[in-house]
Amino acid sequence: MTLTPATPRDIAELRQLYFDVYGHGYPVALGSDPAVMRRLIADPDTHWLTARTGTGELAGSAVVQTDPGTRVGKLVGLAVHPAHRQAGLAGQLTGSVCAAAFDGGAVDSVYATVRMVTRGPRNVVLRNGFQPVGLMPNAAEVEGCESLALFVRYADGVLSRREPVAKVPRALCPLLRACEESTGIGFGTVAVTPAEPNSPRRTRRSGADFELLDAPGFVRRRFLELYPDPASRFFPLHTPNAVLLPGDGRFEVYAQLDRAAGSCALLAVHPHLGAATDALEPLMDAVARAGADYVEALLPLADTAGLAAFLAQGFVPAAVYPAMRRAADRFHDYVVLSRTSRQIDFRDVTADGVLQPYLTAYLTAWTSTYLPLPEVVS
Repeated sequence: MTLTPATPRDIAELRQLYFDVYGHGYPVALGSDPAVMRRLIADPDTHWLTARTGTGELAGSAVVQTDPGTRVGKLVGLAVHPAHRQAGLAGQLTGSVCAAAFDGGAVDSVYATVRMVTRGPRNVVLRNGFQPVGLMPNAAEVEGCESLALFVRYADGVLSRREPVAKVPRALCPLLRACEESTGIGFGTVAVTPAEPNSPRRTRRSGADFELLDAPGFVRRRFLELYPDPASRFFPLHTPNAVLLPGDGRFEVYAQLDRAAGSCALLAVHPHLGAATDALEPLMDAVARAGADYVEALLPLADTAGLAAFLAQGFVPAAVYPAMRRAADRFHDYVVLSRTSRQIDFRDVTADGVLQPYLTAYLTAWTSTYLPLPEVVS
């Protein structure tokens, strides 16, 4: 096999490759949209490698998109034609494209979301230095509603410069213990914030009083006007394409809505997160009506107030991303919180080995959120 950077001349063959591997179920535009593919191939911050046989046949593809501002990359689009599997090509592509991203020292970490229906993709990233940091149930529509696992690979020396966190909400403790067990990445002696009395979430109201503005160009410009300083916004490799507005207009929620994958990432709340915490229930209804059954938020591990607000509204700790954000010469940990409106079915999930602790942690957190044990009065 010969590995070479992708060129615009490869686009037609690449589209056919992704179709041969995934059929019509691949929810990522880089495998189907020629305009997106052409833009990424020309992007100096995107590393796209193709693999060809000695006869010139396209056999595989892998991409790492990087965000130079946050120094974070994402492995996407890994595909090997069925006729060329079992020969280590997926691992070779992954290793080479990640090496290209890390060369030059402009990237601190690269993450990958991996399907959990088979062990193959998980084994490929593990053999290439990625570490498991969590799982997101119902995160994407591929061949039906599927759960994804989150893996991260770091540049040398990054993990040794993490900023410690003193306190976290109690609900995060199972996730942090799972990360320590699976990766050996420690969190030190972390205290828990004072427990709040158990109380039911606010009564669900219809999301009809929320307006969804789906105008990507306008939303992106408005977002950059409100957050001109890159330090004031942090959700690497995500760009808002929709904004949700309550009837009274007292806040704006910026989101990346992906109807093809049935998912939504909440990127920012203006003027501040606290303005929306009492309206998360109807907000979730509005997102569901827009076609997203899975919603996630990314918050600093040190933001106990923000984490508590999302936890109180039914979000579950799904993954922890140690050393995700660089500030000067130190790195800060982040947490992915998720919520799904679909029934979760783990029967087809291969979560043994290093992923088993995360499955146990998620089930513990989900149970404590949605199946509270009745109080026993003696």
